[in-house]
Amino acid sequence: MMRPPLHALRRTTVALRQWLRSSELAFIALAMAVGVLAGVSTAAQGWLAHGIQGLLFGVTSNRLSALATIHHPWKLLALPLGGLLLLLMGQALSRHRRTPIDVVEANALHGGRIPVLDNLVIAAQTILSNGCGASVGLEATYAQMGGGIASLLGQLLRLRRADLRNLVGAGAGAAVGAAFGAPLTGAFYAFEIVIGAYSTASVAPVIAAALAAVLVLRGLHSEPYLIATTVTRAITIVDYGAYAALGSLCALVGIGVMRLVTIAERWFQAWPWLARWRPVVGGVILAGLALLSPQTLSSGHGALHLDLVLQPPLALLLFVFALKVVASIISLASGFRGGLFFASLFLGSLLGQAFAQMFNLNPWGLALSPVDAALVGMAGLSVSIVGGPMTLALLMLETTHDFALMGVVLTAALISTSLTRELFGYSFSTWRLHVRGSDIRSPRDIGWMLTLTAGRMMRRDWISLEAGMTIAHFRQTVPLGATTKAIVTDADGHYQGIVATAAAYAPQADPMASIGSLAGLAETTLNPATGIKTVLACFDSAMADELAVVNAQGKVVGILTERHTRRRYLEEIEAAQRKMFGEMGR
Repeated sequence: MMRPPLHALRRTTVALRQWLRSSELAFIALAMAVGVLAGVSTAAQGWLAHGIQGLLFGVTSNRLSALATIHHPWKLLALPLGGLLLLLMGQALSRHRRTPIDVVEANALHGGRIPVLDNLVIAAQTILSNGCGASVGLEATYAQMGGGIASLLGQLLRLRRADLRNLVGAGAGAAVGAAFGAPLTGAFYAFEIVIGAYSTASVAPVIAAALAAVLVLRGLHSEPYLIATTVTRAITIVDYGAYAALGSLCALVGIGVMRLVTIAERWFQAWPWLARWRPVVGGVILAGLALLSPQTLSSGHGALHLDLVLQPPLALLLFVFALKVVASIISLASGFRGGLFFASLFLGSLLGQAFAQMFNLNPWGLALSPVDAALVGMAGLSVSIVGGPMTLALLMLETTHDFALMGVVLTAALISTSLTRELFGYSFSTWRLHVRGSDIRSPRDIGWMLTLTAGRMMRRDWISLEAGMTIAHFRQTVPLGATTKAIVTDADGHYQGIVATAAAYAPQADPMASIGSLAGLAETTLNPATGIKTVLACFDSAMADELAVVNAQGKVVGILTERHTRRRYLEEIEAAQRKMFGEMGR
């Protein structure tokens, strides 16, 4: 018999679930609660990471990357020791054998569902990586925990798939907005990077969550991330042209960084002994880079501010830029956990300043402000790596309060994102998923494609004949008009190809020849687990209108036509669009 308190709790949960489904205001209130929790989570993670840095490196008010020199080089042993801890942590979790699901993957493939353990693992590894000084940022774990909290609450309340995806986006965006003290940045991070679409149903809850998270951080007396700009300017057509070129350069650099991370990972994996100890080896390399410049440590908050104030000479900017690129690549390739969000901002600021100094060498007296160029470079390089042109444009606006620069920032961001999509097609998060074998190119919900396989779409009625049968016997067995095609197998039932009925009835066909001599597509088959996009590609490459679905033993289990496949694909897309437009009018 159910205990009364448990029964009352269940009734309350059911009533709350119904309220959330029927009331937009109720969903907004839930999103605000998620925003509050995301803000607290962001503050706690930042406090933990900076606390570890203070304990290991002795930094207090200054940021780790802003140190002028490393006075006690032995402290850099924290990097290989941190790598060793990550290695031990990975071995302890090795029995799970599954890569943790991040917020982008969760929204694209799993309807917003993220296991709680995945959130905790990612947070612990990222905080440890950043705390010991690896060149990675905390923004990835901020978004992960914010989205993870939203996912947990949404699953407990059994929200609909679309509502859960929106709530996860709101939680992730709220956490990022709280980190920068920039609610609009957080909201557009949710729309562009986590949800993958704008809709009227999601605008209010996402913005409400971001505002709640930012207010929580301010209530905790956390200083917002601001970049002071004092340059008075008049933006000219020359500026637009120059910054368009900078946006193009940022796209090429961003693509290069993303590809180099993968190359470095494969290089580590090519050496078994190195792959086994790669976090420790990576920590040793990072310690050496930090001796050359402490600006390679951590994500680079302090170094960014320092370089904007000091405006170093061109040679030093390029030197630090190269070191930071190598440090970021080594950090991620060697197994340190984290993202490139703030690292890409720092790299973009260095690239922008270097670009301005080189541009100012022109003989016509044209000049760019290094500070302006740094801000444009931050947006341009970050949008190439992270994605989300409006997210980065609004970040520049909210952290500088500088409306005059918005035009050129948007110009560089849009050019950078367009070139990156055209030449590469991925952001860093989706590229990492692609390397792991996923087909994700954006956070749009494509989870339904995982279930739309050849095995589910195939038909099971077909005519099967042995390859040794004569054409004359075929004509007696299969009357003209009974079927357009037949499956040809060997004596043991293994697939040998498909024969067209019209070809067997052609006047020039030798009646005594085997039907197998007319069979085609013997080498082109589908597996029952093949996804719909691969199926469509097979039809295109084979130029066939019908393919056999063959199991691992080489025996036919079904037939799939191109016409049916394309119809099912369009039906699913139209259903998803109807669902989206239905939510917009909710």
